[in-house]
Amino acid sequence: MTSTAPKIEADVETVPSFIQDSWWTPESADDGVPVRDASTGEVLATVSTSGLDLAIAVDYARTVGQRELGRLTLHERALKLKELAQYLNGRRQELYDLSARTGATRIDSMVDIDGGIGVLFTFSSKGRRELPNSNVVVDGAPEVLSKDGSFLGRHIYTRIPGVAVQINAFNFPIWGMLEKLAPAFIAGVPTIVKPATPSGYLAAAMVKEIVESNILPTGSLQLVSGPARTLLDELDYRDMVSFTGSAATANKLKKHPNVATGGVRFSSETDSLNAAILGPDAVPGTPEFDAFIKSVVTEMTVKAGQKCTSIRRTIVPNELRRAVIDAIGARIDERVVLGDPRAEGVTMGALASLEQLADVRAAVQSMLDAGGELVFGSLDAPRVTRADGSVGQAAEGAFMAPVLLDWADAQAAEVHSLEAFGPVSSVIGYETHDGDVSEAVRLAALGAGSLVASVCTNDPEIARQLVTGIAAHHGRVLVLNREDARSSTGHGSPVPHLVHGGPGRAGGGEELGGIRSVFHHMQRTAVQGSPNMLTAVTGVWHSGADQRLAGDPEFGGMAGVVHPFRKSLAELAIGDGFASGLRQVALADITAFANSTGDTFYAHTNEAAAERNPFFPGIVAHGYLLVSWAAGLFVEPAPGPVLANYGLENLRFITPVAAGDSIRVTLTAKKITPRTTDEYGEVCWDAVIHNHDGEVVATYDVLTLVEKENTTYSS
Repeated sequence: MTSTAPKIEADVETVPSFIQDSWWTPESADDGVPVRDASTGEVLATVSTSGLDLAIAVDYARTVGQRELGRLTLHERALKLKELAQYLNGRRQELYDLSARTGATRIDSMVDIDGGIGVLFTFSSKGRRELPNSNVVVDGAPEVLSKDGSFLGRHIYTRIPGVAVQINAFNFPIWGMLEKLAPAFIAGVPTIVKPATPSGYLAAAMVKEIVESNILPTGSLQLVSGPARTLLDELDYRDMVSFTGSAATANKLKKHPNVATGGVRFSSETDSLNAAILGPDAVPGTPEFDAFIKSVVTEMTVKAGQKCTSIRRTIVPNELRRAVIDAIGARIDERVVLGDPRAEGVTMGALASLEQLADVRAAVQSMLDAGGELVFGSLDAPRVTRADGSVGQAAEGAFMAPVLLDWADAQAAEVHSLEAFGPVSSVIGYETHDGDVSEAVRLAALGAGSLVASVCTNDPEIARQLVTGIAAHHGRVLVLNREDARSSTGHGSPVPHLVHGGPGRAGGGEELGGIRSVFHHMQRTAVQGSPNMLTAVTGVWHSGADQRLAGDPEFGGMAGVVHPFRKSLAELAIGDGFASGLRQVALADITAFANSTGDTFYAHTNEAAAERNPFFPGIVAHGYLLVSWAAGLFVEPAPGPVLANYGLENLRFITPVAAGDSIRVTLTAKKITPRTTDEYGEVCWDAVIHNHDGEVVATYDVLTLVEKENTTYSS
């Protein structure tokens, strides 16, 4: 992925797009939309897509992008994300400088830029740890569909064959792009990014860095800088759209024929009247009260309140309303310095644009007209610190001071329906009765679906009531108390490990959530067939499929077959395995194991008591004794390619083994996962212990680390 990009600076006439692995600008930018510095009003650039052929971009992604990403496995793509994150880490300063022009402070920029790069690191790690080193992912256990086991069913995930279109909001131009790019890229789906106009130049600067890294495959990332009103016209059932923005725009896009009836996958994250609920026990002077006030002020002022996760409704016990209002105001006065982010000491910058400022002021005025009382702040133009350090009235910038409203009517429709997307929050009171906080639950639910809520209490019963009451109305719930106040990532910080999204008004979509978001870019398919065919399709051995077993001929071992523990990953194949002979279990063995381990449970030591247990025929062997003996039956003790046993999974004990019975074990290579960055890989072995009558005693998976090449020891 190589190209020479124009430098994104204040004197650039048009923010470029990146299409078909080349930078593109219109021949004429006469119809371009001006983009301004949020603090000074200075025109930085124009944005235009006049003459851009979006159909070509979509076709390029579906053909070249799909082909080139398909050459890599899930692990290889995840590793490229790590490489990209490391590259970008060293190139953040230019991005910080540009980010300041959006009104973002240094802290705001870190959330956006460092947070976005951090998402790449996280997805890289989780992709290599939790996904196979292939392009097919099995989902759940196989289903046996015939009595003789010759016909099975299984669900698999494979990547969707189209493009992931990502329409992003203005508030997080880098984090919003990278948190969507990462799971799509690991899945193997090419991306077309459409950033919002006010901060799209910052997204373009990040794409410039990505392109110059030459790390991502050709066709895997394209950028549309400017209007893309016909983009959905080019999509079909193969594609997906991830939208972040207003509910009005999302609803319009959902009605597009290609979404409504054409099968385009559509996920949206929209307006959200997030709540923070103070428990009745969290009175002034408690750590919970302090943590609550800090959280509310942080969410009002970080990114000037322009966060989809900001706290819009501060729900508190009526008797604590005044104390909460006073504490919020005092903390804002103490901590918040409004001004140009490039000035030293500024802690809160401007809104993204003058248009955004007008929208927020209008929303606040509507709330005041509906009964909200302004108890802190003002809608007048505030005094701000300018870039040169002087202080004066804001003239050109999109500045707004933090505003706090109080509502006498907690059920007023406007406080639960109007979102002022800026440094604005409303205090709403609720009544409690003998520890019953159901009214707080009802008030939170009036938001009609939100991305996140916080519950601040140190009372476990209050926490239980609130969380179980509001969980179905929210995508995420943070429980904040003295134990996690310092370590919590905070109310407004989605983490890549957990789901980001919410029901109802919040859009009903879902992003992040670790590997879940990778699966959003894949199709789940039910595959039916014989064990051999499912093994071939999935790369995972299925019971009943062919085996090549070394070991005892009486139980399936074949002459001339090398013990599988003598094989490196280069030599080992799915279905290779070992069949042991029988080993008899004596009462003395059971007694010795009980005495040496201290596991003297009566079923292993007391004949009369064991016989009364409906599960046992009398004294039986410990399950862990049998698993230990099974290891002794299948192990190849000499040094070889097997480096370590690092665990068991899915262990089940099925048939008890009495003194005098015998056991044997069959071990089969079930899944082989080479590690891209290491000289070894992981092998998952299917282990089955049978008794002398052929009944299954136990089943489990054995996990080993095995050399890729047998270079250390000879066979």
